Amino acid sequence: MHGTHVRAAGSRGLLAALLGLGLLLATGARAEESLKNEAKERLGRVEEALEDWDVPAARRELTALEALVPDDIEPLKYFQGRVAFEEGRYTEAVELLQGANIEDKPGSYLRLAKETRDIVKDHARAESEHFIFFYPKGKDEVLVPYALETLESIHRALYEDLGHKPPGGKVRVEVVNNARELSKVSTLTYQQIQTTGTIAICKFNKLMVTSPKAVARGYDWQDTLAHEYVHLVVSQMSQNTVPIWLHEGLAKFLESRWRGKPGLAMTPSTLALLGRRVKEDKLIPFEKMHPSIAMLPTAEDAATAFAEVYYAIDYVYSTLGNKALREIILGLRDGKQDRKSVEAATGMPFANFEKAWLAHIKKQQFPKELLPREEVVLKENAKDKGEKKKGREISFGDFAEVTEVPARKFAHLGELMRERNRIKAAAEEYAKAHKLVGDKYEAVSNKYALALLELRRLDEAEQVLRGSLRVHPGSPSTNVHLGRILLFRKDYGKAKQAYLEALAADPFDPEIHLALMRIHGALGETALVTRTRAASVVLTGLEAEDVDRVSQEFLRDADSGLAETEDFEKDGSGKDAAKAPAGAPAKDGGK
Repeated sequence: MHGTHVRAAGSRGLLAALLGLGLLLATGARAEESLKNEAKERLGRVEEALEDWDVPAARRELTALEALVPDDIEPLKYFQGRVAFEEGRYTEAVELLQGANIEDKPGSYLRLAKETRDIVKDHARAESEHFIFFYPKGKDEVLVPYALETLESIHRALYEDLGHKPPGGKVRVEVVNNARELSKVSTLTYQQIQTTGTIAICKFNKLMVTSPKAVARGYDWQDTLAHEYVHLVVSQMSQNTVPIWLHEGLAKFLESRWRGKPGLAMTPSTLALLGRRVKEDKLIPFEKMHPSIAMLPTAEDAATAFAEVYYAIDYVYSTLGNKALREIILGLRDGKQDRKSVEAATGMPFANFEKAWLAHIKKQQFPKELLPREEVVLKENAKDKGEKKKGREISFGDFAEVTEVPARKFAHLGELMRERNRIKAAAEEYAKAHKLVGDKYEAVSNKYALALLELRRLDEAEQVLRGSLRVHPGSPSTNVHLGRILLFRKDYGKAKQAYLEALAADPFDPEIHLALMRIHGALGETALVTRTRAASVVLTGLEAEDVDRVSQEFLRDADSGLAETEDFEKDGSGKDAAKAPAGAPAKDGGK
């Protein structure tokens, strides 16, 4: 689940208390009534601008206020600290908030500033035209070029679609190592993050995302960056007035704009859930989503509601285009309630809109059966703590999700045959399992395809993999296996697409970068060869010349290319260690 935007807790109580205590102004000439009133007004405007997510306006008002009042009064220091925090000057924010005597307790701005300062103080940084990307030193470095390209792409798309670009300087994006760090830099507790599967948050004038290395099998981190940027733009455009149901609908619908059209992010598994709820007549009515989807009684209800609001935006866009989306957001900014804003933009009473929206949902092409739910599993919650996140060396345990007992038995038998290096027999058993369950389970499809690869039945393997991707789009394992086939055939354009889709979920697999290095070379994309070589050096621990050698050997012939792709990583001592095959079953059974 992507993090949701939440309105920052107001500080009007603090402000009123401080003003009431007469701490605003010193004695003498500054105590004149008009000056005092102006200072109060400026102070109120600073807070209002911060709550409207307009940090440049808050900075302007603060600068004017600083000329009116002594520099040692607590309300001034408090708002100087707030602005410093929102501008990413964390050390300064801590000093100012301490000077304002803010209590150091969980959820306070002082605690947030301290925790964020400590977490990001040693981060590396990279910049593009509109973004500053802060990331932990180490393998997260490979994210940089892809992250900045994604962000610049969604920046262009949303300016085109909604007519907004963030004011002021570059947007900060901070990568944290894990869920515990995400809880410290946000107002969510670790338990809330664990329960909801939240991996990113837009708040405090920045985007905060968890490194894919914290997730057992990766996650759609590029879509997630775009999703959080949509939240930022919608919050700024509307002056932080868009309710959560519209916020999430807009973010989910528009998140795919960095890579193409809007509306590409609905997954078959979520669509299958929605289809079941339609059939059972158990859709969540709009009034139950208010004030927050997160307050619905079950996770399934919440997932259903998120899918419904996605289709609310899809309906508005498909009938009235971007203009109506802009009008809804700006209507809210101008003080309309959500229903009134929707009515004004769509030209119909809300009751009619709701009926049309629900009819639009019911027209969708739903999968015929309920599919396994796609969940973000943090590494600390993975059942097998030693599990390889790539999930290509699939063990017997990976068939546990196969609820159809006969299919699970055939898959287990196939695995037994594979371990005994009886590949043809293994393929026959996997084929029986696949015939029973079709494309429903990634584990079955990938195991079957890998056996077909070893038997050089490439067309059949490709068919199985493409079928699986229709049900599980974006699967890194499946895309890598498909990429191997396409690269072996020298179909460099399609191979590139497959490996880039794998990278969008699992950027730390060295095979992806080595394959892309070879593909970019074949396509004459010299700058991209340099990029993928640098990523391969980071991920394998090899020297650049050794990476070049490995890349030249990579997929040189069918035996090594389709069945035994080597994976080089640093071992615990920092030395280079050639590990077992990363992909298809090896000749020894792939243990």
